[in-house]
Amino acid sequence: MKSTMQLLLDAIGRGFDGGTLEFVAGDETWTLGRGEPHARVLLRDASVLRDILVRPSLKFGETYMDQGWEPADGDLLRVLEVGLKFEDNLEHRMKGRRVRALLAQMMELNNPLASQHNVEHHYNLDADLYRRFLDEGMFYSCAYFAQPELTLEAAQQAKCALIARKLDLKPGARVLDIGCGWGGLAIHLAQHHGVHVTGITLSSEQLAIAQESIDTLGLADRIAFRLEDYRNTEGAFDAVVSVGMFEHVGRPQYPTFFRRVHELLKPDGTALIHSIGRLSPPGTGNAWIRKYIFPGGYIPAASETLAVIEKSGLLLNDLEVWRLHYAQTLAHWTRRFQAERQHFADTLGERFCRMWEFYLHASEASFRWGGLSVFHLQLTRQLERLPLTRDYLYAPP
Repeated sequence: MKSTMQLLLDAIGRGFDGGTLEFVAGDETWTLGRGEPHARVLLRDASVLRDILVRPSLKFGETYMDQGWEPADGDLLRVLEVGLKFEDNLEHRMKGRRVRALLAQMMELNNPLASQHNVEHHYNLDADLYRRFLDEGMFYSCAYFAQPELTLEAAQQAKCALIARKLDLKPGARVLDIGCGWGGLAIHLAQHHGVHVTGITLSSEQLAIAQESIDTLGLADRIAFRLEDYRNTEGAFDAVVSVGMFEHVGRPQYPTFFRRVHELLKPDGTALIHSIGRLSPPGTGNAWIRKYIFPGGYIPAASETLAVIEKSGLLLNDLEVWRLHYAQTLAHWTRRFQAERQHFADTLGERFCRMWEFYLHASEASFRWGGLSVFHLQLTRQLERLPLTRDYLYAPP
């Protein structure tokens, strides 16, 4: 006779054949789903599985952080592959999706104070963490693997070069970088394209490091960094770029965001929005990511983003989808993080390490199997602003 726990797993996994998760606690085994891939989870005890089943999207990661379970063969990515496929299947089967989406949007009401708090939660962590697992330029966004064999450093520079071509920059142009991070893109544009860049961020830690970098490089006459919300920025710019920031805006603020891009962009200017995007319809986001990694964040679907752009006065010139580039980027970050794991355990604690490795692996799994990609939205105010073909975007071989 099946146990109560197995009957519950059979009920919630009904019809799911995208993989099998086997939960093991001592002599007891419970199975969720069927088919390949197959992954085994070693539980500390049966109570961990009961906790997970109360709220899987939050508790699966939380119980891992608390050492409640381990992947049987050490392959956390395989476990998360099955878990993500199951979560996606469950989301499509559950009722009340519209209500949950509306509730999720209430958690995305990011006024300036909330936005700063959310950014500081993630980006004001010890900068040593980021220095040790990112590339030399401290780019914390998807790299562009123009050739598969590129190093992480080269792929990040390839991303900057492609963005510069999409902005169609001329020497002396004034560029606004919304969410400038540690300043890597601004530095690249100033050094290689002779432009003047204003970078804004809500992270005081990022601002300090970015400022130190331009002082060291002697670029203070071409780059200015400010602790500033995009809603308060003033000026007129030949180009507006935002890389990895739109995911933090939140759906209720989309109209304001694109209105501000329109207002800040000169009539003959070009904007480029680089953002993680979902290839599926609008959703609700993951509870664990929202609680521990990116509070207030939301990954947009193209449909909900374009609907707002159409009303903003901006013209969509090009939409490019980067498939699997972020999965490759995250694989690089994971290898570098694991190489430094003992250092992080000593300085930040084991629970933090487990949180971070779950975050990196879950993110990679999301780009490989969970329907996430990267969108490049190229926008102008004038239809004739850019060349008529994409030839100018690709460097000669």
